[in-house]
Amino acid sequence: MSEERIKELEANEQYANYQAELAFQKELNILRNDFYYQVIDSKDIALVDFMYRPLDTLSGDAYSARRIDEHRTFYLLVDGMGKGVSASLTTITMTAFVNHLIDKMIEYDSFSLNILIQEAIGFIRPILLEDEVLSVDFIYFNSYFKELEYAKFAMPPFLLEDHDHNIKKIKSNNLPLSKWTEDYKVDTINVQNIEKFLFYSDGIVENQVLENSNETYAKYIEEDFKNSFTKEEFKEKFLAKIAKQEDDLSLIFINALDLSQKNVVVIKEFPTDIECLEEANQWYEETLNSLDMPMKSIIKTGLVFTELFMNAYEHGNLGINSKEKHHYMEEDNYFEKLKELQEGNDKKIEVSVYKITEPYSTYVVTKICDEGDGFDTQILAHIFRNSKKFNGRGVFVSRKNSMGIYYNTKGNCVLFLTKL
Repeated sequence: MSEERIKELEANEQYANYQAELAFQKELNILRNDFYYQVIDSKDIALVDFMYRPLDTLSGDAYSARRIDEHRTFYLLVDGMGKGVSASLTTITMTAFVNHLIDKMIEYDSFSLNILIQEAIGFIRPILLEDEVLSVDFIYFNSYFKELEYAKFAMPPFLLEDHDHNIKKIKSNNLPLSKWTEDYKVDTINVQNIEKFLFYSDGIVENQVLENSNETYAKYIEEDFKNSFTKEEFKEKFLAKIAKQEDDLSLIFINALDLSQKNVVVIKEFPTDIECLEEANQWYEETLNSLDMPMKSIIKTGLVFTELFMNAYEHGNLGINSKEKHHYMEEDNYFEKLKELQEGNDKKIEVSVYKITEPYSTYVVTKICDEGDGFDTQILAHIFRNSKKFNGRGVFVSRKNSMGIYYNTKGNCVLFLTKL
């Protein structure tokens, strides 16, 4: 093969890779997640986490997570028939339309699950091929009334765990969506006593557990869900069992977080003062020692605390943005500016430490709240897609060294989890 031909093929491959990367970035933009590193903080506090792992660049799975208002949330899971471009086009088209419709409903304060489903079916039917089907979950929570409404179109069962650690399976109440779908059913269940939810596509349960084995992960999913307090725990158990990824993987994991007085270890306030950073770190290390945490975990957890406490101090209470911080550092007067800005600043940083004990694990939850203006956590999506950027380094490091970090809606309060 000539050198010229080799260069031509290399150029074609680079172009194809470039187009594939653009397509994947577009796909991520279509998948809306209003809870990116946020807690659900309405009547109660809940953590909502996601796992999205396409098998190929273009996925046959898609999801959406939307905050309708203070008490209402909506989740969509879509799984196209087969793999490749055709399945991806169908799922992405469906997801984009549903998100657009939700945007309009939120704008006019007119959300209706029934209208959303009707319009989605009416939109997708002409697009589907005659032999094509689509599996979809429409999931609508009302936390005020503790109700879950759903329309499941041939998706795997929901898994729900109650306060007594009993698992309840909610099976599909509709056939898969097709070109001929007209009617559908919506059911409502009371979730007053439910503390954990798992919604997922069939790629999760259809993965083989061992190479050349007929046994699939469906045999283990209930037990692993029951024995997992967080998505990260469940993910570890899942990945440890499957031989290899055989399909697109999507799941939504929601668990209630009990930060009531009974789980409080200690609460302490600190002034907005750079000199207090060392004091806060020492106090926090002593607190972790009192909980008999292993030294390795104390070091990692202390690193997370330092980063997030510093964020609360400089970005929260002092209101320094990333651009200003970089400018001060370039001018070599960063610490002088900190001392100047903290003069007369009477805002506080409150740190709360909780210990949550489950039958299968124990977690330390640390919450750091400042009195600043907060920020939109959606900017973290851009940071984490390009970890080489310096901006947001503290949050990136914190995520890598904990079992999860989560902000409140305003963005001036963050909590992170450590497993004992």
